[in-house]
Amino acid sequence: MANVSSSNGLEKRPRLAFRNTDGSHFPCWRQTSLGCIIEPYSEKVYGEHDYEVLTSSREGLQRQEDHFGSKQRHDTDGYNIIPFGYCTYRNRSDDGKFAFNINTISEKAIVSKFYPVFRFTNANSTFMAEFLNSSPRVKKKLSVLAVGTSQVVLSFEALKAAKFDLPCKDEQDKIAAFLECLNTRIENQRTLVVALKKYKRGLSNSLFDRLSAGSESRLCIFGDMMTILQNNTFSRDNLSVGGNGVRNIHYGDVLIKYGAVLDLHSENVPVINAEQDISKFSALSYLRNGDVVFADTAEDYTVGKSTEIIGAENIAALSGLHTIPCRPQDSFAPMYLGYYFNSDYFKKQLYPMIQGTKVSSISKSEIIKTKIIVPCLQEQARIASIMSALDDRIDAAKHTTKDLIDLRSGLLQQLFI
Repeated sequence: MANVSSSNGLEKRPRLAFRNTDGSHFPCWRQTSLGCIIEPYSEKVYGEHDYEVLTSSREGLQRQEDHFGSKQRHDTDGYNIIPFGYCTYRNRSDDGKFAFNINTISEKAIVSKFYPVFRFTNANSTFMAEFLNSSPRVKKKLSVLAVGTSQVVLSFEALKAAKFDLPCKDEQDKIAAFLECLNTRIENQRTLVVALKKYKRGLSNSLFDRLSAGSESRLCIFGDMMTILQNNTFSRDNLSVGGNGVRNIHYGDVLIKYGAVLDLHSENVPVINAEQDISKFSALSYLRNGDVVFADTAEDYTVGKSTEIIGAENIAALSGLHTIPCRPQDSFAPMYLGYYFNSDYFKKQLYPMIQGTKVSSISKSEIIKTKIIVPCLQEQARIASIMSALDDRIDAAKHTTKDLIDLRSGLLQQLFI
């Protein structure tokens, strides 16, 4: 791979180009009509069938139940059959962007009638899909070719009429092989993250189940061990990211952003806007190390997720909208409560207490009825250390995944004209 001049007015090459096996440059990229390398596939399904239903999204081609979280009931008469290795895209878009995906899931599956199915001829399918999805020039051209107002449509005929500068087949093969290696590396890294999370959950279950069955731990009532603090009701509009001021723990961040432990020194926690009146909050309301903040509202069974505060020295922070802040009345090892309250053992106590249908919630009067497993401080510290080390490993794996994705994104901008 070599850096080359992108253009001298006549030659058309990407900034980052592969070379032939003898070290020479491949031929310049030539303008090609997609209709010359696209072959439509028009087989449809009617009546009963055993085909999997796939959905084409910007995350790739997925089984419909994986994409939506459950099986969808649709009349599939007239759905398009997509063989293995063939490409499709959803021809309707709300923002003028379209995702082209190849079937690598099933020998034959079906997709909506709004998904044209085709294959590439005399072109590398992997390269073409990456090119159509990643080239800024392609995205701009396709958005122009799409017609409509609130929702635009890119017809298959319009797609075939589009013309782009493309490399020769041999160069396509080299680029595709490189990207497939990088994609495999990213997918392996994602698999590692999933495996580590699964291992962490299993280990957590094992540790707390063992404690609950043993005689060396106390089983205490939440209300006897924790004091509920005052929270505020500031919305996102009352908060700012960055700057100095009183930090605010918003329930949405507890649910999505924060883990079992929140380090106020290292995490970029939103601050309360200066014009908001916080004078009514006493010194006791400000969060300290060891305090635990629960999210009391969510759209699903993540309600009750919590985070334990650490790194609160010299930092003023309050618990915000839809939260239940709690302070232990007894001494606990740092981070133990954060991992305990996020364990399956504790969550199973919460499930019968959850109220609501579209929006789930849990009340203070219910949460104080739950039980806390309290082993000796040494055992608490051991559990916290084990779980924290696993979290560090997961975070490192996530960062590596992000770095690889960023690398891939940067390379794609240089590999395509």
